[in-house]
Amino acid sequence: MDPGKMFNVFGVAGSGMAAQRVRMELIAQNLAHAQNTDRGDGKPWIRREAVFQSVVDGPDAGQVRVADTVEDKRTPPVRLKMPGHPNADAQGYVSFPNVNPIFEMTDLLSASRAYEANLQASRVFRQMVE
Repeated sequence: MDPGKMFNVFGVAGSGMAAQRVRMELIAQNLAHAQNTDRGDGKPWIRREAVFQSVVDGPDAGQVRVADTVEDKRTPPVRLKMPGHPNADAQGYVSFPNVNPIFEMTDLLSASRAYEANLQASRVFRQMVE
């Protein structure tokens, strides 16, 4: 094995941890805005998620990066009849964010475990090198 490529394990694990950190930050934002019915433009918060991309060429081959953060347009906002609410429409309905706290917590657990797996891989490799 090429000694230069041997230490790419740290780059791969580090990029995985960085990507999962971004994912966890987005989940935290989603949870924080789960009841935000007006993000400043009269519309409710829209759930955001990270799009990962594998790096296949160059010195960073094998690593992962966050290619983009996108709004979840597939899931519609939750509409509840609340005529007295300041953000109610003409029919008395309020649009709440498309954030499901149970899904977000499950996603957070998955991201946390992926982060820990990358951390453990770098620890094991470091022990092998020592």
